[in-house]
Amino acid sequence: MSPFIRIGIVDDHPMLREGVANTLRKRADLQVVEQGANAQDARDIAQRVSPDVMLMDVNMPGDVFAAVRFISTELSDVKVLMLTVSESEDDALLALDAGARGYVLKGVSGPDLILAIRSVANGETYITPELANKLLSNSQKHEAQTPNFDLTHREEEVIREVSKGLTNREVATRLSISEKTVKHHMGCVMHKLHARNRVEAVTALRRHWEREAVGRLHNGEGKTPMDARSGAD
Repeated sequence: MSPFIRIGIVDDHPMLREGVANTLRKRADLQVVEQGANAQDARDIAQRVSPDVMLMDVNMPGDVFAAVRFISTELSDVKVLMLTVSESEDDALLALDAGARGYVLKGVSGPDLILAIRSVANGETYITPELANKLLSNSQKHEAQTPNFDLTHREEEVIREVSKGLTNREVATRLSISEKTVKHHMGCVMHKLHARNRVEAVTALRRHWEREAVGRLHNGEGKTPMDARSGAD
C-alpha cells in the first residue's frame, strides 16, 4: 500500500492549479501525480494514473458532471473532490449526485483543503461547512415537500442495487430473490418517492442520502471538518 495519497488536479486555470499543487507538495503524505485542464483530461488521468483523489473544478471545458459520474462508476478507487468557486446548491447536488465525495470552495485555507483531501481519501464525505449549512437550511425549508423515505429494509436493498446501474435481473441475482419480487419492491419504492420511473427514484433517494450526509456534518456526527482539524497539521 502506498504511503502517499496520490492526487490529480484538473482545473482550466494554470496559475491556480499550480498554486494548489505547490501547497499540497509541502505535505509529506501527499503526492501530486498529474494535472489537467478539462473534463476529458479528468477521465484520461483517472484511467491512466488512477490517483487516490481527483481534485476537479465544476466550471471548465467539457461535461464535468459526466466525467465525475464516469470516474465514480467505472473507477471507484478514484475519489472525486470538487474544488470550485461555485456556491450554487444545484452545482453541489449535481456533483454529489454524480458521485463526488466532497465539495470545497476555492479560497479555502491550505490546512482545510488538506483535511478535505485526507477525509475523502479515507472514504468520508467532506463539504465546505458554510455550504453544508446552506444546503441543510434549504433542505429544511422544503421539508414539507419531501417524499416519504420510509422504506423497508428490502426496498432499500433493492434501490441501492438499482442505483448502481444494475438491471432487475442482476438485482434479483445479487439479492437471491426473484425478478418479480424486485419489480414489486421497485413499484413500492417509486410510489413512496412519488417517482415516475427508476431514474427519478434513484435521483430522489441520492439527494436524500446527500442531505443526510450534510445533516450529519452539521450535527457533528462522526469526524466533522472542525473535529478533524488537528489531523491536517
